[in-house]
Amino acid sequence: MIVVWVGLAGAGGAVGRFALERWITARHESPFAWGTFVVNVSGSFALGVVVGLATAHGLSRDLRLVIGTGFLGAYTTFSTYVYEIVRRVESGNRQIALVYLAASALAGPAAAAVGLALTGGL
Repeated sequence: MIVVWVGLAGAGGAVGRFALERWITARHESPFAWGTFVVNVSGSFALGVVVGLATAHGLSRDLRLVIGTGFLGAYTTFSTYVYEIVRRVESGNRQIALVYLAASALAGPAAAAVGLALTGGL
């Protein structure tokens, strides 16, 4: 039964990711991939919260799998992060690609650490 719940949560995460990325992108015309950036950083923060709740407060294994693997696994995506970098390089925005690469690599773990700290997991 847990597989069904993970799958349903994954469907929700994919739809949430799509909707938020499109909403942000429609409001911020920029060579920087703000939509994907916000999705991945917010997902990193949320995963930090889930891990913090699991380690410091005993969040159940099943709930951790449904939220962390299902929802957040579909909500965030490394492949889109890489796609955004390649797309900018191919369009001649190499500097933006490097800024996006570095900002994401720094902001994601920092957001996860904040989520961990807020839940007592650090």
